[in-house]
Amino acid sequence: MTKKTYLYPSYEAGRGLALKNIQGPIVNLNLIQLREIADYADFPEIAPVKEISGYDAFMRYIQLTKPFVEKSGGEILFIGNGERFLIGPDTEKWDICMLIKQKSVMDFFAFEQNPAYMQIIGHRIAAISDSRLLPLEITAF
Repeated sequence: MTKKTYLYPSYEAGRGLALKNIQGPIVNLNLIQLREIADYADFPEIAPVKEISGYDAFMRYIQLTKPFVEKSGGEILFIGNGERFLIGPDTEKWDICMLIKQKSVMDFFAFEQNPAYMQIIGHRIAAISDSRLLPLEITAF
């Protein structure tokens, strides 16, 4: 049996997030599993000349994405190396964990649909083997 992977948000999930009508900022929790070697087969136009690791491709993606995040009013709060859960399934391991704050859900959608951003997303897809994205509504500290 093949393990299901998640690389893109579904239409239904995006619609559900929009319908929640969250007022104010959100923080997106990203969990990333990396490929050992980045796979640019679907994105030859942005592929590096030499083979690179999934980690290097993902860091390239972050470097190119940061201006788009900031232009949309967002902020990268945290990027760190992950590992296995202390509390959670011992079968899951996440290589990178990130927290990215956006001013609003609509600003997040505008960021991810920016045509210039869409030209660099291939670095992310080449880098990762699986991912999770959990939008968090800020309620209290």
